[in-house]
This record gives sequence, structure tokens and C-alpha cells, in this order.
Amino acid sequence: MSGTVMTAPVDRALSTQTGRRPRAAAVLALARFEARELVLHVPVFVFFVLYVAYTCWRLWSGREGMDAFPALQDADRATQDRPMLVGIALFVCANRAALRSRRRGTDRHFDTLVMEPWRRTAAHALSAVPLAAACALVVVFDFTCTALKPGAVGHGSVAELAVGPLGVLLSGVLGVLTARLIPSVFAVPLLALGGFVFAIFVANGTDNARWGQWLWPAVNETRSDPLPSDLIGRPAAWHVLYLIGLIALLVGTAVLVSGGRTRLIKAGTALAVAATVAGIAGQSAGDPAGLADARETASVTPEKVQSCVPHGSSTYCAYPEWTDRTADWAAVVGRVQSLAGGSAGGARLTVRQRVDARYGLSGDAALEPSGKPGQVTVGTRWGGNRVPEFAVAVASVLVAGDERSGGQVCGARGVTTMWLALGTDADPMAAFRQVRLDDSTSGSAIAITPTDSVGMTARQTTVVRQLLQQPRYGVTAKVKAHWTELTSPRTTTARAAELLDLPVPKGEDDCGE
Repeated sequence: MSGTVMTAPVDRALSTQTGRRPRAAAVLALARFEARELVLHVPVFVFFVLYVAYTCWRLWSGREGMDAFPALQDADRATQDRPMLVGIALFVCANRAALRSRRRGTDRHFDTLVMEPWRRTAAHALSAVPLAAACALVVVFDFTCTALKPGAVGHGSVAELAVGPLGVLLSGVLGVLTARLIPSVFAVPLLALGGFVFAIFVANGTDNARWGQWLWPAVNETRSDPLPSDLIGRPAAWHVLYLIGLIALLVGTAVLVSGGRTRLIKAGTALAVAATVAGIAGQSAGDPAGLADARETASVTPEKVQSCVPHGSSTYCAYPEWTDRTADWAAVVGRVQSLAGGSAGGARLTVRQRVDARYGLSGDAALEPSGKPGQVTVGTRWGGNRVPEFAVAVASVLVAGDERSGGQVCGARGVTTMWLALGTDADPMAAFRQVRLDDSTSGSAIAITPTDSVGMTARQTTVVRQLLQQPRYGVTAKVKAHWTELTSPRTTTARAAELLDLPVPKGEDDCGE
């Protein structure tokens, strides 16, 4: 009687423990325990906190300047590199966690447990998922805050946003696989060295650099001026398929090495191989058909793909994603024209957005100044230095008639151009520094515009600096009163100083005076 009472519960317990669902529950329970242990590892905890802190600091510090006007098709890629520091820490700590029983000499005790070694390996691989999910939440928070900025334009990609968290998960799984293939603490530095060699000689040193470059988890391609979303041409979806397939392949390999040679695991590993190969093939295929033609059209004949809206007496043409920004451009044009005299104060301008997309994300190309009368170029980046640079472009067209001539102004025309561009700025001296290549307020320098630069001599710089320090309304009246002479190519810098009641600067000018 007593034997029956004692045996039945044990038999039921054994039958329960050997069932599929309880075994899966045991794997998940071990995965939760290992995930908690991973988070409590000092490297993982510290790097994750630093990652979150840096993300918050970057969002807080990017409220002004060019960061206040982000292009979301660039912002999604910017989220990919930062989680990799967390991934490196996870790789090291996941490897140590998988080797814990070997280091402490407790491997032999696991032979008495119902859970097989390959299930423990699967649990270690799953323990990396919560940290990858936490990184995904940070990525979503980062991108959402960026997208909610009033000046944000464009469209982000879910596939691009997924790369960072998938890279973290890949690092954790790789640490577990390394522990199963090379059960030694020396494997981590050796594998890190191998990754460095891979990055140098494979990812960047192959003849067909595209396929080698895209084997790396995060593929960083940047340029100074954003491209329209439909001209990006990155195989982000294929890359995500490649990363998912690679993660599944590494997990399947680790489980197979640990003895889990069931039909389901073998089939899953085979499917992972197929997904990885398909991802590699898709991301290595080159640019989609028609992308080169679309980039050529947007670069050479942007009027074919742009929408134009009127503001005041001028027309503003932009790529579809930037049409809401035309009001900002019109505000700058209005400020500049308010200081101009003669017919320039009411001149009809055509402000056209331009970008050279023919080289894709691999490089930037300078924009050629337009020779069309009254046309002003504006780029795809806005805020910060780009605002006074655009103002200089507008002023040079008002003074010289077109951008090509505006880049060659000398004497009084150069002084007048800089006054028009900076005279209404809230901090004209700060804007003066921003538009000059060397951030100076004395001596000769080059003033930057979206296309060609405007050269300034030392004498012109002196006169402009004095003008910006004078009361605005008094200078405006003098500029308008002497507009014809100040915009004449024959008027010298010295004569401009006389007309504006300023001391004539000493020295010689390089403008043919």
C-alpha cells in the first residue's frame, strides 16, 4: 500500500518532466535565470547604461543646429553602431556564462539532470534575447524622439532600425557558440582578433567591396547631405534576412555541437542556411534597376521630380519630402531682401533644392553654381551653419544676378553681399564666423555657400565686421541710398567704406583695386 502511494507520484513526476512542454518550460526558466545573470554582469550593465545615457544626451544636445532638422532616412542608420558596444560586452559575458560549469568543475553534475546539454545551450542562446529587446526599445525611443522634432523630414526604414538589436543578439549567440566549439577563455580574444582581420581584409579590402562590406552586422554609409528616401538604394531588408538567418544558423550549430541532433533542429538549421545564403545573395546584387537613372534625374534635372510653391514674390522648388521646409527658406529670403535696395528688394527669385545623388551614399560631390538669373540653390540639410550659408547664396544672387557671377564678386559687391546675408541675423558676428571656412572675423577667408564659395579679402573683412557692429537701421538706409554704386563691379572696397561712413581700411586689396 505504502509502496503504491510512494511510487505513483514519482512516476507521474518523471512522466511530467520528460514531456515536451515541461522541458520547454525548463529551457525558458533557465534562459530567464541566465538573462538575469547577464544583465548583472558589470561589463554588460555598464555598457548598457552608457548606451542609454549617450542616447539621451544626444537627443537633448541635438535640439538646435542641424540636428534639429534631421532626415529620417539618415537617422535610422545612425542607430546601428551605438548598440555594438553592448554587443561586445554581451559576447564576452555570454561566453563566460556558457563556460561557467566548466570553469567551476560542475559539468559532471549535469549528467544527473533530466535536461540535456543541448537544451542548456539553447537556454544560454535565448538568454541574449531580453538584452537585445532592451536595445530595440532604446532604438525605438531614439528614432521616435528624432521623428517628433518639428524640423524632421523623410521616412525611416524598419529594416534599418532592426540592425542594431539584431547585432546585439548575434554577439550573444556567437559567444555561446564559441564556448561550445572552443571551451577556453582564450577563445574570446582570438575571435576578436579574427573579427578585426575580417573587417580590414574582407569587409573593406575585397575587389567586390559590396558583398564583403555587407557581411558585417552594421554597414555604415554616410554623406554630408541627405538623399531623398527613394534614392538611398540600401538592401536593408535583405540584410535583416541575412542577420536573422545567421543568428539562427549559429544557434542551430551550437545546439548540434551540444548533441541536439533531432529532426526539428536539423531542419531548422538547414532553413537557417538557406535564409543566410538568400540574404547574402540579395544584399550583394547591386543597386536596384532604375536607381541610377532616378539618381541622375534628381541630380541633373531636379525640376522633373520637384514640387514648386510660391511664397511672396518668389518660387520655392523642393523634393517631395522637403516641401514643408519652403517656409523656412522663404523667411531667410525675406530677411535678406528687406536690406536690399533698388529692384533687388522685390526681385522674383527661384529657390531650387539640389543634391548630387549620382554617387549614392559612397561620396559627396560639390554642386556647380547655377548660371540661371535669379535662381538660388539650397541643399537638403538645414539648420546651424546651413542657414547663414544659404543667406549668403541669396545675397550673392541679388547683388550679382546669378550664382556663378556671385562667386566672383569683388570690392564693394563682396561687402554688400555679406551685409545682406548677415545684417538681420540675431547674432551677426556669430553668423559671420559660421559662414567663413576658418571661423575667423579678420583677415582674408572664404565664405561658404551651398554651391560656390565667396572669397573675401582682408579689407572686405574689416569693412563687413565694422558694418555688423553698427546699428542695423542706419546701415540699411545707407546701403539702399547707395545701392547702385555699391553693387557696381567697378566700386572698390575703399569706396564702399566711404559711402557707408566707415574708416577706409589700410592695406591693398586683391580684387583689382
